[in-house]
Amino acid sequence: MDWQISEDTVPSELVTEQDARSMVGRPPATGAWRDGDPVGERQFASFGGLRLEGGEALPGFRIAYETWGEPNERADNAVLILHALTGDGHVAGDAGPGHPTAGWWNDILGPGKAIDTDRWFVIAPYMLGGCQGSTGPASVHQDGDPWASRFPYVTVRDQVEAQQRLADHLGVEAWAAVIGGSMGGMQALEWGASLPERVERLAVLSAPPSNTADQIALNSVQLQAIEMDPRFRGGEYYDAPDGEGPHRGLALARRMALLNYRSPTELNQRFQRSWQSSVSPLGHGGRFAVESYLDFHGNKFTRRFDANSYGRLVQAMDSHDVGRDRGGVESALAQVTARTLVLGVDSDRLFPISGQHRIARGIRNTPDGDEAVVLASDFGHDGFLIETANVAHHLRRLLEA
Repeated sequence: MDWQISEDTVPSELVTEQDARSMVGRPPATGAWRDGDPVGERQFASFGGLRLEGGEALPGFRIAYETWGEPNERADNAVLILHALTGDGHVAGDAGPGHPTAGWWNDILGPGKAIDTDRWFVIAPYMLGGCQGSTGPASVHQDGDPWASRFPYVTVRDQVEAQQRLADHLGVEAWAAVIGGSMGGMQALEWGASLPERVERLAVLSAPPSNTADQIALNSVQLQAIEMDPRFRGGEYYDAPDGEGPHRGLALARRMALLNYRSPTELNQRFQRSWQSSVSPLGHGGRFAVESYLDFHGNKFTRRFDANSYGRLVQAMDSHDVGRDRGGVESALAQVTARTLVLGVDSDRLFPISGQHRIARGIRNTPDGDEAVVLASDFGHDGFLIETANVAHHLRRLLEA
C-alpha cells in the first residue's frame, strides 16, 4: 500500500507554485486507463470465467502486463514482479503515451542491474481489480457499461489465480523468482504457500503474513471517506463530467494512506512547522506546509486512479491471511519451499518489521536465517521503493544464489 510510481516515491518536499499550477483544472470522474487510451508498453491476455473466493464469478477477465528480456531455450528464466496497491506493471521504462511516469524500479530492473534483463525474462502483471488495463470496476461489462459497483469482491488469492492463468498462457511452468512489495508481497507469499512447486525463489518485501485489525481499521476509514463523498453515487459515477466525480473522497483516502507510508521522522525533518506561504496558519487563513503537501498528492492521485478500484483493492488487501484455511500462519509458511528473501524497513508503521520477522521464522529456506533483512531508513513503508541501492543488493544476492 504505497505510492509505487517514480514521481511519488521521491523524498517528501515542499509544494511549489509550479506544482500547484500543474493541478489546476477539474479532475476526471476516474483516473482509470480506458480502452482507447494509449497502450504504451502494455500487452494483454484474455481468459474465460474465474470463480472467486467470495462466491461470485467473473464471466471472463483480462490481464494487462509488461515484459522485459527474453525467455531462454529451457524456459526456466522467468521472473514475476508484483506491484503494490496503487501501483502498476510499468516497473521500468520511460514516461510516454500510456505511461505518464517513468518506471518505479528503473534503478533495479534492466540490463546489468540487480534484476538483469540480459539474463531474466521478467513479467509484471497489472493487478486484477485495478484500473490500469486489467479487468476492474472501470472495465466494460458484457452489457457495454462499466462494471462499476457490480464488480465483485476479490481476494489476494483470486488475484494470484489470475496471475497463474497468465503464467500458463505464457508457458511458464515454474518461476525462477517471484518478487513482490507491499500488497505485491502478499501475493508473492501466496504464490510461495499455495504453489510451492512453481516458485524457485521468492522475495517478500515490506509485507505482513496477514492483515491485522489495526491495518483493517486504517483501511476502513479510507473506504468510508470515498463512500461518504456524495459524488461517489454508490459507485455509479463514470458518466459524470470532469469535476463531478468522487475526487474529494478519493483524495482524502489518499491523504490518510500517505500518513502510513512515510515515517514521522521524515515528515518532521522535511516540514517541521514551516508555513506554505507568508500567510500565517495561526488563525490568519494560511496553511502549514505539510497540509499543502498532503492536499497536492491527494489531488494528484485522483488523476491516475479510480475510486471503485481503490475500494476493491483495499478489500482484497484486508482478505490477506496466508494462514487462512491452512492451519494458521506458521503452518502455511512451512509449506513454502522456495529460497526466500524477506525484507522490511525499520521505520515502517504500516507493516511493522515484526511481521517480516515472523515470515522469516516460518520459512525454512532463507539466506538470512530466522530474521528478516532490516533496512534502516527514515522513509517508512516506502523505503523499499526509495532505498533502491540496498534493495538491489539483496535482490542480487537472491537471484545469484
